[in-house]
Amino acid sequence: MTGSRQLASWLGAIVRLGWRDDRAAQIVEFAVALPLLVVFVVGIFDFSSAYTLKQKLTNVTREAARVAAADPSNDVAQPSGVPASVKDVFQIFDNYLKANKINDCGITIGNFAFVSPTTWTFSSPGGSGCPGIGLILTVNRGYYFPLTAGSAAATPSCVPPDPLGGPQAAVVSTCVSVQYGYQWRFGRAASLLGSAVTLPTQIAATSVSLNEN
Repeated sequence: MTGSRQLASWLGAIVRLGWRDDRAAQIVEFAVALPLLVVFVVGIFDFSSAYTLKQKLTNVTREAARVAAADPSNDVAQPSGVPASVKDVFQIFDNYLKANKINDCGITIGNFAFVSPTTWTFSSPGGSGCPGIGLILTVNRGYYFPLTAGSAAATPSCVPPDPLGGPQAAVVSTCVSVQYGYQWRFGRAASLLGSAVTLPTQIAATSVSLNEN
């Protein structure tokens, strides 16, 4: 009996010691918190990268629109090809992307399409390695910018809210916009928590500048 009591006492002491030992609890807590930590870290890097890209695209569209608006506007009357002012926009845009280590998605000045008599679009070829739509650059040298309060902002397609100017006063401007496909990582990270996140498939920037000539 004495041996049985001692054995039971030892077993009880071991069990009590095991309950007091919290070293394994830290591992469990880390395993539970790890998915949430991954979501936070990926979200910070992903959204900061998207914001930085948005700022860079906005900067280059502003610069390109300003330069093109200073060029003569009579060159857009060419029946075919790309006028000099639009070529300036393309060169500024492409050189800016390369200087800032941004993939230009293989876009070339020869891969263009007419959208209207004053609007050209340049798009990246298929299989360019860029996600989604790839890269689309739009230049409208005859964008009508209404001089009314509350006028709608320019769309990524650079189509004026009123192509004819309407009854209100309007100025002829240059609109430059870019649509850039962006591959988010946050959605896959959020799936670790069982959440489905829908995010934009592209980052767009549009700028308008008053034609000087």
